[in-house]
Amino acid sequence: MFSSGLSCNLSFPSCLGYPQDNEELIPKMAREPIILNVYDMYWINEYTTPIGLGVFHSGVEIYGTEYAYGGHSKPISGIFEITPRVAEELGEQFRYRQSVHIGYTDFTEEDVTRIVTELGKDFRGDRYHLMNKNCNHFSSQLTLILCGQEIPGWVNRLAYFSSCVPFLQRCLPKEWLTPDALQHSLNQVSHESTSSEKGVYRDSNYIAKMMEPEKQNRQNEVQI
Repeated sequence: MFSSGLSCNLSFPSCLGYPQDNEELIPKMAREPIILNVYDMYWINEYTTPIGLGVFHSGVEIYGTEYAYGGHSKPISGIFEITPRVAEELGEQFRYRQSVHIGYTDFTEEDVTRIVTELGKDFRGDRYHLMNKNCNHFSSQLTLILCGQEIPGWVNRLAYFSSCVPFLQRCLPKEWLTPDALQHSLNQVSHESTSSEKGVYRDSNYIAKMMEPEKQNRQNEVQI
């Protein structure tokens, strides 16, 4: 009711010029929660955590998928997906520890997929480094893009410690750097590439065999 005694029966969006029937066209924010899932790596944390040094793996959970990063020898993305908080997909040396709520994002699921794909160009498997570019660096970069917040510092404390012990990465088991889920993805890529190459090879042989009669005819013509 206005001071003049006139009342407004229109809803607020309609007062702004949006037709009441089309209010569903007004964009709604996604406000999807971003969760950091943290895992203990093997038995070592039972001894190192009390002195303030934890060895952790992390992944970012959003839209029902957990994204993480690991190392391998190929010049392709080292980012992989797992079911959130299922440590068994990472390997027996990993154990789920806790989840940390980082914030919310307005990016859609499709946006997140594109962002992860772009990050994969930088976070390649062959660029993995325990001190400069590990799984926690990836998690922090992804959450920073999605909601402007980095992951807690304690999650990546090993990176600082390894800077004091440069040879530490060479001492770690391969399974720590390349989780089972990532190795499985690599095997799939390798299998698809091999199948594709074999397909081309068979096609090439087929074309060569098809060309043999024509080649023989040309040789006969030259002899005549």
